[in-house]
Amino acid sequence: MKFLIAGFGSIGRRHFRNLVKLGQRDIIFYRTHQSTIPDEELKGYPIESDLKAALSHHPDAVIVTNPTASHLDVAIPAAEMGCHLLIEKPLSHSLERVDKLERIIRRGSAQVLVGFQFRYHPGLLQIRDWIQQAVIGDVYFVRAHWGEYLPDWHPWEDYREGYSAKKDLGGGVLLTLCHPIDYLRWIFGEMDTVSVVLGGQNVLGLEVEELAEASIRFQSGILGELHVNYLQRPPAHFLEIFGSAGTISWNYISGMLKLYRVENQAWETYPLPLTFSRNDLFLTEMRHFIQIVSGNQPPGCSLEDGIEVQKIITAFYKSAKVGKKISVS
Repeated sequence: MKFLIAGFGSIGRRHFRNLVKLGQRDIIFYRTHQSTIPDEELKGYPIESDLKAALSHHPDAVIVTNPTASHLDVAIPAAEMGCHLLIEKPLSHSLERVDKLERIIRRGSAQVLVGFQFRYHPGLLQIRDWIQQAVIGDVYFVRAHWGEYLPDWHPWEDYREGYSAKKDLGGGVLLTLCHPIDYLRWIFGEMDTVSVVLGGQNVLGLEVEELAEASIRFQSGILGELHVNYLQRPPAHFLEIFGSAGTISWNYISGMLKLYRVENQAWETYPLPLTFSRNDLFLTEMRHFIQIVSGNQPPGCSLEDGIEVQKIITAFYKSAKVGKKISVS
């Protein structure tokens, strides 16, 4: 297989290293050199600064890792050539041109995987299984929280210059930390209405929102809350669910998953394997993508899933702008 990696920031480099680890060597790079990562480790690999030239290598698959607002600039011409796509989350910074990509994919045979790697987390996979089995009965309420101090993400560069901080590149905490939006939908189903408040502007001197608080009603009737921020120290990322027969608690930082069963009146703990690392999520995702390109598996997080998340994010921003509850559909 031949892979083209479009964009070589931190996630592009991670995907490159994982491809090599999985035995893939036929890799081309499309770089505009906006990121601060040098070319040294790419010695011996073709590097193009023009997208047309990069696609002229006829890759089987394109991994889209450039800034969010430029995802479709790469994905659409690659899809027109019939390339399979791994598009980093979120799909784009808005719904503009998403329908064009969808039409191209429907006409051809290429597959799209959207890079929501938390779908491969053992804790969330277990939670999804428990919810499907109604282990805690009828679910009433769910709360997801993710806060991290943006200047600590990439200490080697000015956080104000990264795509997460810039509106024109598709930054902002709702777009950048949208993983919980995807896994809440993946576990609990479609969202019906949302009400969102944005905050934290200018704490870090950014032109985008730095904090967001959302109230959610799912189509099933479950109520939910989502909080994301760029400001929290130390970082926190957790999920809490309570139902008629118990409670589930997951902490990404500690790796601990806990289940409380009302019938036993006791907590059960499920720690992560000692060998687990964050890169396992990306490595599992890349193994899955290779199987998709080989024609052996359908995408576990499809283009349709990515579009639905984009619709939710759009509804979030609209709710914050008009100051009232918004229907996602």
